[in-house]
Amino acid sequence: MKMHGLGNDFVVVDARAHAVPLPADLVVAIADRHKGVGYDQLAVIENGAGDAHLVFYNADGSTSAACGNATRCIARYLFNETGKDSLHLTTDRGDLFAVDAGDGLTSVNMGQPQLLWNEVPLAREMDTLELPIDGAPTATGMGNPHCTFFVDDAEAVDLETRGAEIEHHPLYPERTNVQFASVIGPDHLRMRVWERGVGVTLASGSSSCATAVAAARRGLTGRKVQIDLDGGTIWIDWREDGVWMTGATMHVFTAQLTPEFLASI
Repeated sequence: MKMHGLGNDFVVVDARAHAVPLPADLVVAIADRHKGVGYDQLAVIENGAGDAHLVFYNADGSTSAACGNATRCIARYLFNETGKDSLHLTTDRGDLFAVDAGDGLTSVNMGQPQLLWNEVPLAREMDTLELPIDGAPTATGMGNPHCTFFVDDAEAVDLETRGAEIEHHPLYPERTNVQFASVIGPDHLRMRVWERGVGVTLASGSSSCATAVAAARRGLTGRKVQIDLDGGTIWIDWREDGVWMTGATMHVFTAQLTPEFLASI
């Protein structure tokens, strides 16, 4: 299935009925937007202890423990399939809970943020609030690492150059997602995203969560914020039980990969 959350797009494989082998070369081939299908992340739905277990791959074939927008998309698919209005999902990040927020919106609790240096993780012990990197970004873990810069104008940032540079910064041994955010009003942010293993994306759920947490920690906003991304608007609420993310999703199509395509890999 092809799905997207605010333009952050995914290929979703339903592997509940039978196992679906996904070697790295197949994952990369499907990601090719010219010769495959194209996606920012690939997600697999498996049977699990809850309603489903989710596994995530980046476009370069690497894995990720979390993907917020893909989780929301899959939750909406499962709401429609089961008629439920709440779900218990499991990931390598841990247990996630989703609810139908009404008006076509889906909310997912992405869990508590990881604020200690070794949780993010970073290469050595330090305060995660302001890293010793030009621009003094904030480090946050959301099941994947994040580096958030607060700037006067997110639109003016050379995202492709800076994002690629920071993704591979030596302080991040597992590489990092990179965000540039500006405060544009009370509890209102504008953010642009470079995703680890992907590049520039129109939106990112875990990046939105990390940015909201970083903004609250730095006193720039409260714990409930609206974030405007290139692909649309998402709402983040850092509550006592975790970071809740709410936004729209879209299931674009359901299809099959042809034997010819599979044989070409």
